Amino acid sequence: MLQPKKRKYRKDFRGRMGGIATVNNTVSFGEHGLKSMENGWIKSREIEAARRAITGSIKRKGKVWIKIFPHKPYTQKGTNSKMIGGKGDVEGYVAVVRPGTMLFEISGVDREAAMEAMRLGAQKLSVQTKFVSKKEL
Repeated sequence: MLQPKKRKYRKDFRGRMGGIATVNNTVSFGEHGLKSMENGWIKSREIEAARRAITGSIKRKGKVWIKIFPHKPYTQKGTNSKMIGGKGDVEGYVAVVRPGTMLFEISGVDREAAMEAMRLGAQKLSVQTKFVSKKEL
């Protein structure tokens, strides 16, 4: 799973997710991309599952770029604990995604194979996504 090597603080606040993506919103490395259509948190497990689905679908022929990274820790308290004692332990890491953020990019395969690979990868994610091409943008 993806996670940061070192953090200044162990736990973060939840924060806000408003607006649209102003950076990382175009296809820059590959020819085709998977773009987020809503905001949310994408867990590191979802990113890895989508990456494996995409690379397995194209049979490792093209190149895949992961454009997001889970920097933000999320916490969870135990099931039988009372609402005292502070914040829970770090459960995992998430990537904060806004509408328009490019999640994955792919190159080296034709459009139909890229669409199928991105469709399989999008099923693993918890946000609505859209397939885009560099020529369309």
